Amino acid sequence: MVQTGKIAEITGAKVLSFHTDVPILYLLLDSRKIISPTASLFFAIKGVRHDGHQFLPALYKRGIRNFIIEKDSKIDVSQFPEANFWEVPKSATALQKIVSYYRNTFTIPVIGITGSNGKTIVKEWLAQLLSKEFRIVKNPKSYNSQIGVPLSVWEINQHHTLGIFEAGISQPNEMHYLQPVIRPSIGIFTNIGSAHDEGFKNTEEKIAEKLKLFSSSELIFYRRDYTELHKQATKLR
Repeated sequence: MVQTGKIAEITGAKVLSFHTDVPILYLLLDSRKIISPTASLFFAIKGVRHDGHQFLPALYKRGIRNFIIEKDSKIDVSQFPEANFWEVPKSATALQKIVSYYRNTFTIPVIGITGSNGKTIVKEWLAQLLSKEFRIVKNPKSYNSQIGVPLSVWEINQHHTLGIFEAGISQPNEMHYLQPVIRPSIGIFTNIGSAHDEGFKNTEEKIAEKLKLFSSSELIFYRRDYTELHKQATKLR
């Protein structure tokens, strides 16, 4: 849970309008998945094929009163007289910052998993093996993207005693945003292969980016026979 009164401080957003300080229980990106309107925060994200800003009037009519919008979206907030509005350069980054803040309110051990392949199956195996000893929270399916990871980590609550989250990247600097969202105490690097080679200059750069996930981890598991991986992993200490 995060109070709306803290959102500007957490994200660095510009406050366009603010009326009520309420707790946020649900992070909303899909206008079709409203559970509790008054306790939801909608992130309007501009994508290649869609623009979440076009759904604001419909969401407002359905009771949503908290919106994060992107700069230059040309939204007239006066059309939504009871709503809280925050403006940011990129809504997805604001989502990550809010969940990073939320993640820091928990001290449970967290296992972070990355690599070219096998992330989801390793996560599911671990969850099954450890389910008798821990109350586990994990990514649903393979929600390991820049959006999927924060939505998964947001599911942590006081009931859980262990988190297991996978993170996938396809280009430089992406793990920089996911590391503070997961902040794993234990890391697992499954392997390094050709997946997403087109997004990096070389394998060394790709390994270095993936290893950023474990920058604050106490323990890391990886295959030592991957020479370049071992070389870079030892530099984390």
